[in-house]
Amino acid sequence: MLGAFRSALTTPDLRRKILFTLGMVVLYRLGATIPSPGVSYPNVQKCFEQMQGGSQSVFSLLNLFSGGALLQLSVLSLGIMPYITASIIIQLLQVVIPRFEQLKKEGQSGQATLTQYTRYLTIALAVLQATGIVALAVRGQLFQGCTMEVIPDSSILNLVTIVVVMTAGASLLMWMGELITERGIGNGMSLLIFTSIAARIPSQGGNILNTKGGLVFTVVCVFGLAIIASVVFIEQAQRRIPVQYAKRMIGRRMYGGTSTYLPLKVNQAGVIPVIFGSSLLYLPQLLGQLAGNQNTWWARFIQTYIVSPSSWVHILLYMAMIIFFAYFYVSITFNPEERADEMKKFGGFIPGIRPGRPTAEYLSFVLSRITLPGALYLGIIAVLPNFFLGLTGGQGGGQQFPFGGTAVLIMVNVGLDTVKQVESQLTQRNYEGFLR
Repeated sequence: MLGAFRSALTTPDLRRKILFTLGMVVLYRLGATIPSPGVSYPNVQKCFEQMQGGSQSVFSLLNLFSGGALLQLSVLSLGIMPYITASIIIQLLQVVIPRFEQLKKEGQSGQATLTQYTRYLTIALAVLQATGIVALAVRGQLFQGCTMEVIPDSSILNLVTIVVVMTAGASLLMWMGELITERGIGNGMSLLIFTSIAARIPSQGGNILNTKGGLVFTVVCVFGLAIIASVVFIEQAQRRIPVQYAKRMIGRRMYGGTSTYLPLKVNQAGVIPVIFGSSLLYLPQLLGQLAGNQNTWWARFIQTYIVSPSSWVHILLYMAMIIFFAYFYVSITFNPEERADEMKKFGGFIPGIRPGRPTAEYLSFVLSRITLPGALYLGIIAVLPNFFLGLTGGQGGGQQFPFGGTAVLIMVNVGLDTVKQVESQLTQRNYEGFLR
């Protein structure tokens, strides 16, 4: 491993990409600490400190993706969540709208058009999200239990300025992510999420060490390493379906006759079901806060049973939603009929299965079988932090348990993808001498 790391740094082109990626990450973390104009930064810090051990926040998932910048109302407080939401929406619309499905099949030109639509939708969602956050901050509902004014000047001009700055920050992050993808290493958006989550781990670990002592801190670290190892194992797990390609004579040459396999991952949906489930669980509380009515029996029921991480209703509902969205997302991203038609077009077949419709039915059967353990795995990892609230002293949905839930899923996936890209580029450079 150390040899591969040394090889990556000694290769000029690869070293330049790595340094460029690190430079963009540093700029992102610096921008996440700059407060927006018109925001009282000292009051925000006091309210944020009061919330560290306080009640569950409706913006806990968004705050996780922004590295804690959301609840500090910084310039980059929105993070890249608007871009993630826009990408998911565009991907779902490809199944519903024929025009989007046609653009997907057009190749690079169609993908460029879909990317442009994603950018426009990102800005629209950023404006909507920034407006909602500023409105909650002015009403004093962004920080539960804090009476200090985080935005002293509530004039229309000042509020519009804050919304514009936050939207510009989200657009800047979208541009930085695309630059990292183009000129750096790995997927830019994923690396920015990885950086945001990793930035919170030292503070969460320090809180556990200071409040619970060294023994609990050691237990959490050991258990966290076990969770990471198990997540890596399952994320790499796949069902390999053998595929045989028949020999074809084209001109005077013989093509085909090779054996390969079609890999189907156990966790085919990735972290998307967890994001969907978390967002929908907190949506009723968010609508209630925007409506400003928190004293009704319905609002108290949502806060006590639906949003509270220690409630069994919350845990079971969260698990059920993750399983549902896992099947839903896999069904729209993997089309067995298209895969079967592609295999038939190029002369491929599964041994013992007839090409065409029987192949599609077999792929659908295998996919439904392996999706269930993948969905259960996602649900267990997502709700795991809820069982450690008493151990770590957290009350914010496992926010003081740094090795569980959405955080570890994203970090492991992004880390594996980035390492694979570095290894592929190293392999390509090592084989250059044989190709010349």
